[in-house]
Amino acid sequence: MATPKFIKNISRNRFIRILASSIGTRYIELIKRSCKWQVRNFSSPEQLISEGSPFIVCFWHGRLLMMSHAWAYDRSFRMLISTHADGQLISKIIQNLGFKTINGSSQRGGSHALRKMTRALTNGDCIGLTPDGPRGPYMQVGMGAIILAKLSGVPILPLTYSVSKWRVLGSWDKFIIPMPFSKGIFIWGDPINVSKNTGKEELEEIRKLLESKLKNMTKEADGMMGQLTPNFPITEN
Repeated sequence: MATPKFIKNISRNRFIRILASSIGTRYIELIKRSCKWQVRNFSSPEQLISEGSPFIVCFWHGRLLMMSHAWAYDRSFRMLISTHADGQLISKIIQNLGFKTINGSSQRGGSHALRKMTRALTNGDCIGLTPDGPRGPYMQVGMGAIILAKLSGVPILPLTYSVSKWRVLGSWDKFIIPMPFSKGIFIWGDPINVSKNTGKEELEEIRKLLESKLKNMTKEADGMMGQLTPNFPITEN
């Protein structure tokens, strides 16, 4: 699950990092323009935005690449990105696309990141994060997003996407690279609310609920695009 050596080298070399992030940004823009996209259940984010309510968007690490395209709203959106080498490259690409980032982890010694995200949500920003990141396990939700929802009092919205033509990397997260001129779909889930006085056992149940929803939504999206979810894990609940 370690970061590949070539990614580390890209991160350490400023010139190569800038070049790689520029190529990555242009590729994402190509996929946006060349693919035919549809969105399901977009009323979920639109309802919260119309109410002026911030929220947390959760999506799998392996489905991160096109998530900027799902955000078509006039609301500040910040994405949590790890401080690992691959994370910093992704952070630069996200910034090139016009979004702000927060460095850190919501679950691995990430108290500083949690404070920054809670403050951003209090200020009205929306937050995007990968609850199985930055290093897995694959399609397993950590407690970080749930704790953030409890601390901030804002809902969690699951989000996933799929495409009809892709390449799947051999990384821990089965990262998908959409191919140009594909069909694509985004699926939003319904809000998951976490009360500030929620106890430990109930928090675990909410964690399982989020994991189950994200798995099922991803399997549904892949099926609609004629794909099989890579190494789809069975939900044990």
